[in-house]
Order: sequence, then C-alpha cells, then structure tokens
Amino acid sequence: MSKVLLQFCLLSGVSILCFLLFGDIQGSNSAFNDILEKDLVSWNTMLFGFGLHGLATQALELYEEMAVSCLKPDKVTFIGLLMTCSHLRLVEKGRALFESMVSVLGLFHEIEHVTCMVDLLGRGGYMAQARELVEEYSRTGQVETGLLEALLGACFAHSEVRMGANLGEYLKVFEPRKEMSYVLLSNLYCLSGQWKEAEMVRKTMADQGLKKMPGCSWIEVRNKMTVFVARDHSHPYMEELYKILNFLKFEMRHPCFSGFKN
Repeated sequence: MSKVLLQFCLLSGVSILCFLLFGDIQGSNSAFNDILEKDLVSWNTMLFGFGLHGLATQALELYEEMAVSCLKPDKVTFIGLLMTCSHLRLVEKGRALFESMVSVLGLFHEIEHVTCMVDLLGRGGYMAQARELVEEYSRTGQVETGLLEALLGACFAHSEVRMGANLGEYLKVFEPRKEMSYVLLSNLYCLSGQWKEAEMVRKTMADQGLKKMPGCSWIEVRNKMTVFVARDHSHPYMEELYKILNFLKFEMRHPCFSGFKN
C-alpha cells in the first residue's frame, strides 16, 4: 500500500469514528462506503458502529461482506459481533460466532470474548451456562473482574440472589477498591428485600471511601451539546426542565388523560 493510500485510509477511518461519536450512523456509513480499499480497521469500526446503535442486521451483513472481500476477521471483529449479539440477545447467533472463532478461523478466545459471551448468556437467561463458562475459563487461572461482574450483572437482571451474593462477596475481597461490585451487590440485596444486607454493603463502601460514579447523559439541540450529570442542578433552565419531565411522567402514568390507549 502506498504512503498516500495509507494516509487516505487512516483519515477515512477517523471520519467514520467521528461520525459515530456524534451518533451519525448514516454519515459514518457514507464515509465507510467512500473508501475504495477498506482495511480491517475500517471494517471493524463500522461494525462496532452498527452494533452500538442496535443495528444487528446491518452489523451481521457487514461481517458477511467482510468474509466475501477475502479479508480475514480478527479478534477485535468478534468482540464487536459478540457485543452486538449481547445487546440484542441473539443468543444462538452469538454462540455460533463464538464457536466459529476457533473451529473456522483458528482464533483463540480471550477474556474479552468470554466476557461478552457470559453477558450474552446472562441477558438471555441462560444462567447455568453462563456460570459454567465462567468456571471453565477460571480453571485456566485467568480470572478477571470484568468476567465476574458480567455474571453478577446477569444475576441482578434475573434475581439470582444466592449466586449473585456469592459473586459479590468474592469480588469485594478480590478487588476491594472497585465500586462496581459493591453497587451491584447492594442493588441485588435491595431487589430481594434484604435491606439490612444492602445497608451493610453501602456502609462498607463508605468506610473505604468509595463512591458510585454519577450517571451522565447528553443531548444535542441546534448543534449545541448539553450534558446532564446526576444530582447536578446547575443548569439555568433546570426548573423548566423539571416541569416538562413531571408533565411527561404524568402523561405516561395516566394515558387516559391524554387520549392515549394502553
């Protein structure tokens, strides 16, 4: 590849990423299609973009196009594919892709792929299989908190209190300075009505000086980005915003007053 062509590919890849960061999936797709000789980075970036925007069909079709182009997928490609399947709970498709990494392409599973697969199985309600996969990978001596947190998150989603409590207590010892396990465990106890246990977890978290990262969201209006952070009331139009939110909440809870039907 010539130096000029390499620079063009790099710039095109950056363009795809920039469009994705601003949520412009059509713009990123146009930038991708404008690349005449697409490299693996361009394919992977676009595939991740489709997946993050919930466009599983487009992501999977892009993977098929990649195969036709004779460009061999790499481990990053499969992280994007498995994340896409996980977010949309495409369990069987994700399972087939996970297995094809080894059987078809000769790529070994790394911790990121196993974590995605555990998350996929957990979201789909296959808790026993998710736990078996964690235990199987743990026997290699490469246990990481991300893998256990994925299983703990699935326990919370499906009210698996006993399994989740054991995982949470283990994570507290394994990585005592990481707040995620404390928050998930406390929420799990609250979900099951074990308020005393939840309070004890929160107290331990406070005693160690750990704080939950505040939630954050943003919205673009008239080409201007506005960021909202939980418990931050500094926005100049906060009072008006709360009025609108309360009005919308009332409409959702009482649709009959707005002419909507259930």
